[in-house]
Amino acid sequence: MADAMADTPSNVSDELYTELRRHFSEEQLIELAASAALENFRARYNRVFDVGSDGLYRKGVRFKEG
Repeated sequence: MADAMADTPSNVSDELYTELRRHFSEEQLIELAASAALENFRARYNRVFDVGSDGLYRKGVRFKEG
């Protein structure tokens, strides 16, 4: 769903929604959609102002579990 929401134009098909409803409640989908929308907003906003990485994420780095 997050990938479908990030497309331009955003389109979550009826088929995808039906499949998601097999696994998630309506309330869970609302939360998932809100989280995906917020991250999409922040990513696009950061592009406008050329906000770079803060260096916290590095692909392949693993942390020891406590």
